[in-house]
Amino acid sequence: MEIKKIIFRYTPTNRYSITALVASIYSYTKNIELIDARSLDDILIHNTKGTVVLFSFMSFDFETVKKEVKILKEKGYTLIAGGPHVTALPHQVLDLGFDYVFTGDGEENIRKFINGKYPKNRIYDGTSDRVDLAKFPPFCPEKNLYMPIEISRGCPFSCGYCQTPRLAGKITRHRPIEQIIEYSRIGVKNGRKIARFISPNSFGYGSKNGITPNPEAIEELLYNLKKIGVEEIYFGTFPSDVRPESITDETLSVIKKYVNNKYIVIGAQSGSDRILKKIKRGHTLEQIENALYLLNKHGFIPKVDFIFGFPFETDEEIEKTFEFIEKIVEKYNAKVHAHTFMPLPGTPLSNVGPGKLTQKHYKFLGLLTAKGYLDGYWLKQEELARRVASVNSIKPI
Repeated sequence: MEIKKIIFRYTPTNRYSITALVASIYSYTKNIELIDARSLDDILIHNTKGTVVLFSFMSFDFETVKKEVKILKEKGYTLIAGGPHVTALPHQVLDLGFDYVFTGDGEENIRKFINGKYPKNRIYDGTSDRVDLAKFPPFCPEKNLYMPIEISRGCPFSCGYCQTPRLAGKITRHRPIEQIIEYSRIGVKNGRKIARFISPNSFGYGSKNGITPNPEAIEELLYNLKKIGVEEIYFGTFPSDVRPESITDETLSVIKKYVNNKYIVIGAQSGSDRILKKIKRGHTLEQIENALYLLNKHGFIPKVDFIFGFPFETDEEIEKTFEFIEKIVEKYNAKVHAHTFMPLPGTPLSNVGPGKLTQKHYKFLGLLTAKGYLDGYWLKQEELARRVASVNSIKPI
């Protein structure tokens, strides 16, 4: 097949992946028309000959994707897909009608697809052979497509609820400082003088293991961003959150010289040590408290992620989490970002059932919200959790 046009099915949740793929393709060849489609109708106006439609989606988008794929296949389009859900359940996605699917890293494999290198099993494996971030641009300024620069990819932990180590691998890879500065300079030249980042643990940037901070590398990065004209830097905020055990005096002393954010986002997930062990979080309540103490000491406001509604939580453990939250709000001026547990495909906890909130949850979280200590999409995520659980039960043909 001679590919003349790739249509990216854009959604609010896949814009970062789409931008990275457009950047990879455009830096490789200028002979393919790259089109952004915000709806099914935006796709249907294009001829099918030489046209490929690309989806990148999460598990809660499955039913919407299923409906659109049925229509597009009947019209005769060539369809490809990647993203978290595809990486977890590639055969299920092929059964929907996709011609090829991409698991894990996609930057190199999308180029192989363009070159007509088609695997017999129709699965491009980006999990066994990981890409070197230095070989691919972080965004595509030529197409006016920008996003926070992905400075690290991969997570050495195995949190039971998280797709990241399955999607991005367990070995942390860092984008070189020189390349980050090079593209940031392009952004500044085009009027983009705010720097944000993507990382599973931003305070692990430049480290050998993705955990133990490398303050020298972090300072070199932030110093050089300021030097080239970046006016605002947000480091340790979404989507570059921080693990509690990576928060140190030295690292906080470095970043406070350069960053504009008053908040640092850290993942706690529970106020029960038993639940932390159950979900293989890899840290303790004591480490969370130490991180909050250090953040408070250096003048940062902690914004702490918690997951509610684990199906295996006892009433006692729910109460422990509530008590821990009350403690850190009062003692460390912490804010809480709330999530409802979702049994994401491909994770160790994919088959435990959807997160379910009790009346105790609604009362406690409602009061925290009213007092200005809590935000998040926990109510919406309770609905999404049920949707994801139903997708898990679909077996490949």
